[in-house]
Amino acid sequence: MSYVSSARLHGLDALRGGALLLGVFFHAAFSFLPGDQLWLVMDVQRSASVSGGAYVLHIFRMTIFFVLAGYFGRMQTFRLGTGAFLRDRLQRIGVPLIVFWPMIMACIIALSIWGMIMANGGSMPENPPAPPPLTLKTLPLTHLWFLYVLLLLYGAMLAGRGLLSLLRMKSGLGKLSDTVLRWVAPIGLLPLLMAMPTALALMNHPNWHPFFGIPTPDYGFVPVRATVIAYGGAFWLGWLMQRDPQHLSRATKLWPVFLIGAVALSGYCLSVVGTTISYYQPLPEEAQQLYPVAYALSVWLWTFGLTGLCMKIWSKESPVRRYVADASYWLYIIHLPIVMALQIWVSKWAWPAELKYVTILGLSIPLMLVSYELLVRYTFVGGLLNGRKRTRKKRKITEQPV
Repeated sequence: MSYVSSARLHGLDALRGGALLLGVFFHAAFSFLPGDQLWLVMDVQRSASVSGGAYVLHIFRMTIFFVLAGYFGRMQTFRLGTGAFLRDRLQRIGVPLIVFWPMIMACIIALSIWGMIMANGGSMPENPPAPPPLTLKTLPLTHLWFLYVLLLLYGAMLAGRGLLSLLRMKSGLGKLSDTVLRWVAPIGLLPLLMAMPTALALMNHPNWHPFFGIPTPDYGFVPVRATVIAYGGAFWLGWLMQRDPQHLSRATKLWPVFLIGAVALSGYCLSVVGTTISYYQPLPEEAQQLYPVAYALSVWLWTFGLTGLCMKIWSKESPVRRYVADASYWLYIIHLPIVMALQIWVSKWAWPAELKYVTILGLSIPLMLVSYELLVRYTFVGGLLNGRKRTRKKRKITEQPV
């Protein structure tokens, strides 16, 4: 089976853009997290509500993104062919990683210096901490780590397909996966099946920080096992689900039940870890087995629940959602230095943390949307990121008699 739809899937498109935009909300919360300093700058005001909101957002946002990356990746492979698809991925993912990473790092280094000066009362500390030595395991990929992981997943998936074709196993395994999905998805067992390997990976991850859930490989080029299992599994599932137009609707049919379960499990998980962050945050003994299972299951309940909801309420085309979905890739790439600069700027204000958090979002998101409209949408950068270059619509001028 090689199903490929030519129609634009508006609900999934909006969901993918929303998953990227939630990264702005997540990182904007870091300076307000109560507890130890885990971020470049920590605000004088902290907020348990902001911390709890960031915790819940982080449960599902990247898993949804990787499911959709696999889904749309297979769709594009069959539309373009393997060779053209590889060139397209290198242009839209590889080139932005190479081009924007040095710029992002330069901004972060400059902001680190500014942050140290602000924290030290307006002058540079006499003995600032030395940066760690750069190795393949410590090179900071920043928030652009997902581009590197996407390249690895696309390469691994295409290599696997090629190997299965040589072994004449691809068709048989494809039919087997279709059969499993047809039986398991409608009865609501798919979230449980996907949660099992994720839970085991979290249990066995060394120095796992339970508040931040699935480890993000933002340092180094060596893949993290828990990340590969969790996000690689999400990508693989999305790829398989694109084989049949009914797989996704079957898997998300029970989306209201999934969302109720996701809220309940997220509440339990948050009650275990709390909203105060520390470097060393071991789980209570009674939750060491239950928490990873509950967290992993909440990941997949949120993923299928929100996917089904968006397919239900956003199935029709919307110019606004289409615009935001197109802009979301650019916004995610550039957001971190902008958010960090605003965090440093407001860090000493006496305002409540929640108000400062809203201020950061209220300033950064419109600014980034303006930059997309003026600098990206109609330029070669927009063609690089979104695979096509738009042209401005010219007003029709009607000559009037003098």
